[in-house]
Amino acid sequence: MTDTPQLSNLRPLTRHITTHNNSGKAAIHSSDTLKWQAYDDNKMAFSTIYTTSTTPPDLTNNADIPAHEKTMSDGHGLVNPNGSVIRCVDLAPGYVCIMHRTKSLDYGIVLEGQVDLILDSGEARKMGRGDVAVQRATMHQWRNSSAENWARMMFVLQDCMVGDENGGEDLGMGIKGLNSSGKSKF
Repeated sequence: MTDTPQLSNLRPLTRHITTHNNSGKAAIHSSDTLKWQAYDDNKMAFSTIYTTSTTPPDLTNNADIPAHEKTMSDGHGLVNPNGSVIRCVDLAPGYVCIMHRTKSLDYGIVLEGQVDLILDSGEARKMGRGDVAVQRATMHQWRNSSAENWARMMFVLQDCMVGDENGGEDLGMGIKGLNSSGKSKF
């Protein structure tokens, strides 16, 4: 998967990673503009901001930073096993993603626009800027309810344990270019 220019007309975002300097004071390790990957005929774009590969994350001597870089170069799926992922997602006007489920506990926060959370039971909730969905390994989909404006969400996905048959990953019919966790690079 190759990086693409930002598809939406929303404000570009910058990631800032902190660390400690030689005096033990907080310092900026790096700052960079988010990189995007387009999916589903350019109707959705993902930007993986950061990943962790252990719980709790090991920050000793900045061990998490090369671990994140390795995860990104090796590729990962929607969920990073035994870790976490923070990802920004832009949705085109009127776009509805597939019904899917990830084996994760997710916090989905609407940053821009209005997005509908739709469950496989048919229940739906309209979410506006600042609203949060706590997604607990359930079948769901997202719909940008605007016919004119892009929407943006931020997701924090944490690997989880689910003790029944409904807890596994299910990407439905799939999204062009998106594979199951552990197999795709985004």
